[in-house]
Amino acid sequence: MASVSEAAAGADAERPRGRLERKASAIDYTILSPGTVSINVQGAFIVDADPSNPPTPSDDGAQHDTDIRLPNHISVVSHVALDIGGSLAKLVYFSHEPDSKDPGGRLNFVKYETDQIDQCLDFIKRLQLDFHAQNGSRSGKMFIMATGGGAYKYYDEMRKVLGAEILREDEMDCLIMGLDFFITEIPREVFTYDDTDPMHFEEARADIYPYLLVNIGSGVSMVKVSGRREFERIGGTSLGGGTLWGLLSLLTGARTFDDMLKMAEVGDNAAVDMLVGDIYGADYSKIGLKSTTIASSFGKVFKVKRRGETQAEDHGGLSHESREEDNDASHSEPVFKPEDISRSLLYAVSNNIGQIAYLQSEKHNLEHIYFGGSFIRGHRQTIETLSYAINFWSKGEKKAYFLRHEGYLGSVGAFLKRQPRNWGRRNSFEEYPVVRPTIQHREA
Repeated sequence: MASVSEAAAGADAERPRGRLERKASAIDYTILSPGTVSINVQGAFIVDADPSNPPTPSDDGAQHDTDIRLPNHISVVSHVALDIGGSLAKLVYFSHEPDSKDPGGRLNFVKYETDQIDQCLDFIKRLQLDFHAQNGSRSGKMFIMATGGGAYKYYDEMRKVLGAEILREDEMDCLIMGLDFFITEIPREVFTYDDTDPMHFEEARADIYPYLLVNIGSGVSMVKVSGRREFERIGGTSLGGGTLWGLLSLLTGARTFDDMLKMAEVGDNAAVDMLVGDIYGADYSKIGLKSTTIASSFGKVFKVKRRGETQAEDHGGLSHESREEDNDASHSEPVFKPEDISRSLLYAVSNNIGQIAYLQSEKHNLEHIYFGGSFIRGHRQTIETLSYAINFWSKGEKKAYFLRHEGYLGSVGAFLKRQPRNWGRRNSFEEYPVVRPTIQHREA
């Protein structure tokens, strides 16, 4: 069956039509003749945020990330995709711009903390109302593509609240499909990091296999990808974003993950970690260790804490009132600052992930290592640490690759998996070749 874009092109060859008339034709064709719909990525670009007006969480807890403009996609998209993890729910949806003179629309990226799933579902309900208002009564229902553990945990609640069909997709399938899409189709999405060029963009390319995906969410999964639908989870670690979030919530006053990252930006891990310089007084150049290399995460804590306890014991003859004053002072000026603790733990978790990723890439002979997942969030210290780990252990032979939409691999993959009702799995998106510059998937 011809795609919507092909049908529209054939109709336009017969007589000129305005943008609104072409859009109406696309709507009718989609509703009356469901089949293959092309997500037209020709001319796609990321809409860079205004640095003077960074995105902030809305009143309902939604955090909006940078959109991807699709200037040549005019057909109707009757579904949204939701990836619900242990910490975050990531939503992807397409929207036309009815008030704009330009055709096309954009992919929107929104995330909520999973604890706020009710607010997330309310947001989707508003999308449903907007969809019907823009496309009319013949548009039918909006479908919900869901992946991640929450697609099962919250399945009944989603059906009840949204009154829509919930189509659940395998999490690993979606992760790989989403990453493949970003690598091959979206310009200025994939980048590498070094001190002189913090965001060096890689060209979109087709020859991407094999590679290693390190997906860092609450935990960490490491997946060897050999080809389309050819992948294997080869390892991982339970020490991931959830570990950092949990420990810092105990050790600091931070209430959100973003608060923790902000504290880490201004912290000094040298106040908490034992460095090579603390042991040798200088670099240990014979084995390639700088004086600033971390020898032991949180290694200074015991010594500093013990020193304070010894001093307290030496002043054991102080009056009760004096000891209370000392206690009050210690509470007002803690020995270890929350910012320093945050940076130390961020380095500890990130270094551990980076080294395990390198070892897996060596074991399986994988040159390209892609880091995804909501743990990263474009945070410089995290990206710098992961890059340093891969560069250090590989002696500069391998690179760490990052994405600007790293937290949305699963939801984008689910978005691309939409198929018509009762369509056989053998005819699914993955088993058709990708026709550049469009991505083929199924639409009802």
